Amino acid sequence: MKRHINKIAVIGSGIMGSGIACHFANIGVEILLLDIVPRELNDKEKAKGLTLDDKIVRNRLVNDSLKAALKSKPSPIYHQKFASRITTGNLEDDISKVSKVDWIIEVVVERLDIKKIVFENLEKHRTPGTLITSNTSGIPINFMSEGRSDDFQKHFCGTHFFNPARYLKLFEIIPGPKTSSEVLDFLNGYGEQFLGKTSVVAKDTPAFIGNRIGIFSIQSLFHAVKEMGMTVEEVDKLTGPVIGRPKSATFRTVDVVGLDTLVHVANGIAENCKDDERHALFALPDFISAMMDNKWLGSKSGQGFYKKSKDTKGKTEILTLDLDTMEYRSKKSAKFATLELTKTIDNVVDRFSVLAGGKDKAGEFYRKSFGALFAYVSHRIPEITDDLYKIDDAMKAGFGWEHGPFQIWDAVGLDKGLEFISAENQKAATWVSEMKAAGISSFYSVKEGATYFYDIPSKKMIKIPGQDAFIILDNIRKSKEVFKNSGVVVEDLGDGILNVEFQSKMNTIGGDVLAGLNKAIDLAEKDYQGLVVGNQAANFSVGANIGMIFMMAVEQEYDELNMAIKMFQDTMMRMRYSSIPTVSAPHGMTLGGGCELSLHADKVVAAAETYIGLVEFGVGVIPGGGGSKEFALRASDSFRKGDVELNILQEYFLTIGMAKVSTSAYEAYDLGILQKGKDIVVVNKDRQIATAKAHAKLMAESGYTQPTTRKDVKVLGKQALGMFLVGTDSMEASNYISEHDKKIANKLAYVMAGGDLSEPSYVSEQYLLDIEREAFLSLCTERKTLERIQHMLKTGKPLRN
Repeated sequence: MKRHINKIAVIGSGIMGSGIACHFANIGVEILLLDIVPRELNDKEKAKGLTLDDKIVRNRLVNDSLKAALKSKPSPIYHQKFASRITTGNLEDDISKVSKVDWIIEVVVERLDIKKIVFENLEKHRTPGTLITSNTSGIPINFMSEGRSDDFQKHFCGTHFFNPARYLKLFEIIPGPKTSSEVLDFLNGYGEQFLGKTSVVAKDTPAFIGNRIGIFSIQSLFHAVKEMGMTVEEVDKLTGPVIGRPKSATFRTVDVVGLDTLVHVANGIAENCKDDERHALFALPDFISAMMDNKWLGSKSGQGFYKKSKDTKGKTEILTLDLDTMEYRSKKSAKFATLELTKTIDNVVDRFSVLAGGKDKAGEFYRKSFGALFAYVSHRIPEITDDLYKIDDAMKAGFGWEHGPFQIWDAVGLDKGLEFISAENQKAATWVSEMKAAGISSFYSVKEGATYFYDIPSKKMIKIPGQDAFIILDNIRKSKEVFKNSGVVVEDLGDGILNVEFQSKMNTIGGDVLAGLNKAIDLAEKDYQGLVVGNQAANFSVGANIGMIFMMAVEQEYDELNMAIKMFQDTMMRMRYSSIPTVSAPHGMTLGGGCELSLHADKVVAAAETYIGLVEFGVGVIPGGGGSKEFALRASDSFRKGDVELNILQEYFLTIGMAKVSTSAYEAYDLGILQKGKDIVVVNKDRQIATAKAHAKLMAESGYTQPTTRKDVKVLGKQALGMFLVGTDSMEASNYISEHDKKIANKLAYVMAGGDLSEPSYVSEQYLLDIEREAFLSLCTERKTLERIQHMLKTGKPLRN
């Protein structure tokens, strides 16, 4: 049968339940969120004379939970208006409404007896054929469905979202004894296509895949840290971004998640996996037991491995737990010679062999932790999954690892990995030696743009399923390369569409990137049909190369700086006025120049998790790559809709002046960066390049015509300029902005007003670009601007005067 999910019911409104409800609201689904009825009045309700029969009381728990979720940071929802898709209720008055939904997701407390009662009540109202799943993180699925009807069991399984549901991509699907294959196939596809997740079908084993491997990895580090005499800071230094893990690394991550949560899962594995060859490793070290006794659980209790404190001067300080004395102390720096060797290696995957070959304590740590991890994951097949790539997928999507265990093993080499395992007095699973004996020396390979993995039952490399909807740039970069310089790689995506991929540090835009963009447009105009600007790095682009701007400004090379800014502007105009359609595919941080590029593309295909904005004010300048011009143009286009012109212009001015950045692609519509009816949002970032290519191809095949340059931009001249100058004077007088802030704002005002024209006029884009560039260059002569740029280069953070 063909299923459609138009409405779901989420049972349980705690942090996880509300988060799941919000993420379904993100993708346009209607949600019924239910929770229990309070058993007693609170003080506010008593003061108002309410009773337990009042609806506001009966829905208090669910409403309070949802309200708290919507206020939390980071937000669980792409746009606050999406919350209107969620209807709340309680499990007594509203449970009959589950008969009208397409999918019921249970997210109540992790107790089997309570879950079974909930399922019994739900079955009385559930319509046969309706999907029903549990978000359990460890209770066996077969226990939960016992005693339920055949139809219930056929449509029942586990669907484990990771918290927070919006941001973590892992979606584990755990079949029960009677779950139909149709249900599993549907959920697998729905999770990937609609929820934007990495769907992984797991076996019904304790902690499933992600938590089984993740908790092992953390427990292994807990034991190693004492054995090797390492500090909390040292471990977090070695297990963070340097190996492609989140900045929170290990101990800070435990603080955020909650030590009690980790201990609960670890105890569950210890109790239910007696045959695990590393069973002893799940026992809690003494320092963890002491922390549990002291209720040092992390952020939720105010202290864990780290603790915020104030010194004698009232300045906030982050203290670290000394695992030997169990007392908090000031943070210590963590430095290792091995890490210094990787500073010039931008590609994380290329660092692993260097790190594991280190001669210091860091190298020893990596060999020890990799050896333990490699051995453990090899033995989990076929226990928790039959396919090794699913373990890697789970760790990347659920724990934020850039590379999974088998990918890391490939990076250090099969034989080296076996040496690390042997040094830990462990043995790899038999299938690894069989693979080696068959002459296969890696777990993955790439052929014709597709990734293959070693399939243990067939003892050969087979293609990972589901790749047809994706374009993986890592897989095609070498074979499909059309052009390359130090800043970009241009790849042939097929069907007449090129992709230009930034390769600079943090994907900053400098001269080499601009030259590459122009070359890509030249190639596309000559021999292809369209161009996509996209990459699959952590961020699309953090903006222009401010280091280059700083050096030119310091050396007072203003002619060269003028030429560089003009090249930037001209390249953005080529994006808009080329003879082929251009599509930008922003994701992650898309700031400054990265935002300007997207503003000038024919179409934007943005990932939902896109944080985009013009942030140049933070370094003491205005957008100089066409961004200031473009906002004046977009304001002008809005004038034609009959709005108050000064008010519209002021909104665009404030967006730049306040350096507003969207917290999702949907918020970018509100900022005027994305345009409704033209630009689109994709939830699954893995599909973004393929979707962008499809739109470029469609535009070309629909008869794309090169646009004509605009000469009809309405600017308001002195009328608008006067309003802005009065406003900035007032803000400086009230100490809201500094004298330098006012100077920057006045320069922006001059550009967006179209100069000091005596009356509203129509001007060309080039006119606005020229005064934008002049304003930008004049700000680069300011000492305060150079101080801000220097501060940004040193700290990565804007300086406010």
